[in-house]
Formats: sequence, C-alpha cells, structure tokens
Amino acid sequence: MADVAKRLSTNLDGNFFVDATCINCDTCRQLAPKSFVENGEYSSVYRQPETGSERYQAYQALLACPVGSIGALVPDKAVMRAASESFPLLIEREGARLGAPGAGGCESDVFYNGFNSEKSFGANSYFIRHPDGNWLVDAPRYMKKLVDAFERMGGIADIFLTHEDDIGDAPRYAKHFGAKRVIHRADADAQPDAEWIIDGLDVVEASPDFRIIPVPGHTDGSMALLYRNRYLFTGDHMAWDREINGLRLATVYVWKESALRRSAEKLLELPFEWVLPGHGDRMHLPADRMREELRLLLARRKAGTLLSAT
Repeated sequence: MADVAKRLSTNLDGNFFVDATCINCDTCRQLAPKSFVENGEYSSVYRQPETGSERYQAYQALLACPVGSIGALVPDKAVMRAASESFPLLIEREGARLGAPGAGGCESDVFYNGFNSEKSFGANSYFIRHPDGNWLVDAPRYMKKLVDAFERMGGIADIFLTHEDDIGDAPRYAKHFGAKRVIHRADADAQPDAEWIIDGLDVVEASPDFRIIPVPGHTDGSMALLYRNRYLFTGDHMAWDREINGLRLATVYVWKESALRRSAEKLLELPFEWVLPGHGDRMHLPADRMREELRLLLARRKAGTLLSAT
C-alpha cells in the first residue's frame, strides 16, 4: 500500500495520492486519465475524482498499480471491492461493434487483466477467451483472484509473450494451467524452457483466428498477435499516444531503428481495429482509419530520422 509519509508534493490535496515509490509506468494514467497525470519522473494526482465513475476509475488505478504507489486517505471499501471485481476488464461489448456504444448485447472475448506486474515494469496484459483454448497475452501479477477468474472462463491454453521484458508471472500461470508459452527465439533467453519457440520473420498462422507477427525493433524478438483481424496486441512495439493523438512506435530501449520501421510497415498489410499495447493507451478505430494512422506514424518517424541525420 502507498505510504502517506512518502506522498509526492506534486499531488493535489485530497483523498487520493501517489507516493515516491512510483515507477512512472503509465498504468494509472490509462485507467483514470481525469485524475492522474505524468509530472516529471512520477505520476501524480492533478484532479481529485469527483463523480462516482471517476472514483471507481481511481480505485481501478490504485489496484492495477504494479508497485502499490497509489493511496486513499479514507478508503471506500465498497467502491474498491467493485473496482477489484471489474478485473479482468472487458475491452468492448458486441453492442459497441454495431455502432451503439454502451448498448446491451453479448459480451466480447478480449479482456485487460489489471493487476499489472512490477516484473514487467507495469506492462498491460490481456486475456482472450476462445472455444479452442484461451490465450494470455503477457502476464499480470500471479494472484488468486485472477487465477479463479481464468478458471471460470476455461483456463489458459497458450501464453503469448510479446518480448523478453514483459514476462511477468508467466511461468507461474503456465505451471498452474499447463499452458504453452510462446516466445521468439531471439528473446528466448528470458524463457529458455518455453514450450513454443517462433523462428524468423514470417507471419505464423497459429489458427484461423490467431496470427503471430514478428516485429523486431524494440527487441530483436518482439512479436505482435493479431486476433480475428480486429485486435492487435503489440507489446512495446506500438501504442496510441494521447499527447499527439496518434500512433507511436517504441521510443526508448530500441534495439534497431531500421528494423522497428520495417516491422511497422509490415502491419500496413494486415487489417486491425484495436491497438492493445503493453505500455501506452489502447485505441479502437475503423480499420481504414487505423491504417491511415499507421501511415502517418511512418511518415513522422521517417521525417524525424531525416532531421536527426542532418
């Protein structure tokens, strides 16, 4: 739990606060953007939540924080319990697919797990419910609440590891569920006993619904996973950037810039509507618009490279 004695001076006075153990992973800013903001090397509370939905989102952020840096001076146990029960968090509902956001309808099959892991610097992880076997994309903290939730939804058959940095507690989940871990050979030192090793740069058709796409650049063995030509799980390769309101590629710890751009160009050939990253914001756009955003990203990256070379 957060320590009020370590409360950062950049927090706005009020119930919620961030302490000095924050690792600035962005989790809280994704879940509760109306309350948390990046402030130097940390996140902080720039606006205390006022409405019921804002308080709910702030408690989601508190729970998902990988290092327990968010605190509430007077915790609301009922809201905190409801926020905890929201994970795994459904990404979208079928009604939204039909152009009716917030409408009723059947639930979709893609979830954000919450409870981000410090072992992966607070990276997001996801769960895909599928009749032929469920997939975990990267791994959250290993905790009974998530284990029970995954068991209720049919367990885990495969654990897709986007790259060596975001392993999290994948070995524990693999052992509990008897799941196969999938990783690229170039990053396999991080999981040398993984059950499924991907080689080379070719797209792998894992099944009619799943395509594995090597996207070297952030690391030599970075991979993306495309599910049903709709959801693209990108790891640290690509995310939505709220500051520029557009897509961005990895900007730190880049293994090779030229490989990063070629990997992004490869994605132009694939249809997808959701970008679901390890770090950075999720985003949903029509496939044509998403492809245009990717073209704009590549143009910005190329221009930046040319400027840096002059």
